[in-house]
Amino acid sequence: MKYNILGNTGLLVSELCLGTMTFGGKGFWEAIGKSGQDVANDILARSVESGINFIDTANVYSEGQSEEITGQAIKDLKLKRDEIVLATKVRGRMGEGPNQVGLSRAHIIHQVEKSLKRLGTDYIDLYQIHGYDPLTPLEETIRALDDLVKSGKVRYVGCSNLAAWQLMKSLSYAQHKGLSRFESLQAYYTIAGRVLERELVPLLEDQKVGLMVWSPLAGGLLSGKYRKDQQDPENSRRVNFDFPPVNKERAFDIVDALVPMAEQRNCSVARLALAWLLHQEVVTSVIIGAKNTDQLDDNLKAVDIQFTEEELNQLDELSQLPAEYPGWMLERQGADRKSYR
Repeated sequence: MKYNILGNTGLLVSELCLGTMTFGGKGFWEAIGKSGQDVANDILARSVESGINFIDTANVYSEGQSEEITGQAIKDLKLKRDEIVLATKVRGRMGEGPNQVGLSRAHIIHQVEKSLKRLGTDYIDLYQIHGYDPLTPLEETIRALDDLVKSGKVRYVGCSNLAAWQLMKSLSYAQHKGLSRFESLQAYYTIAGRVLERELVPLLEDQKVGLMVWSPLAGGLLSGKYRKDQQDPENSRRVNFDFPPVNKERAFDIVDALVPMAEQRNCSVARLALAWLLHQEVVTSVIIGAKNTDQLDDNLKAVDIQFTEEELNQLDELSQLPAEYPGWMLERQGADRKSYR
């Protein structure tokens, strides 16, 4: 297991991060997973044994159950709190009232206390906004998060699912005011969905913001169970929850290329899809979620995969984005200067 620096900090996180969205299974989240405490304990124990030190959850996952189960698992396994980098999120609806959702100071301050209690800890290593709140000024959100860092309840702050302009505005405001900035972006990125590369990847690289990848298997589409001739395998997650949106025609072309590579290595297509992400320099950590230890064990082995240059070129050609403006113009105009780098 490799460890990468999170953003522009001195914090080291494992290249694989354990996602706990499958813990709980309450309400809507049952379609994602419904692992109870015993299974969660086994999954966390196996993850830590493999070298994972990074755990990601959110207050909305199973209406708080994921945080509760995660916190109890850390306690049950007697893990040293200072050896775990614990991340959670705020933004989603956590009650019926009009102020029990969003990124207002009121909601953030209220929810961090709830998350701390459910997790059974007195601090959160990485506290992330789970998305954009169109009603709350970004300035209010950033100031509230900075107060949490100053209080010691939060060590670092991050964001998720922001547009490039929103992230850059946030970074600029934090720098100008001397406030804690977003050190990470949690975003959707897969070999079957590389739209992140248009605007956000150059921004992350320029501003030294870390990238945490969610849904690296495109909601299971890259698990190997889906093929052009079998798009709805029995008991698959996408039958009941077809998310995130994917260009399936392109995705199946990629799967077709991954299959012989997987057969040659006697491994799963999923393992190769994860390994491709680990080969991308912008990626800090790939979030893996599992319903059982067998799934987890397969995902963990992605760190051992090495592609040949020919294989990477083939996968890049199949999955690369169609040219769009202004990207193609920037590439054309910048070509005569890149040789001096």
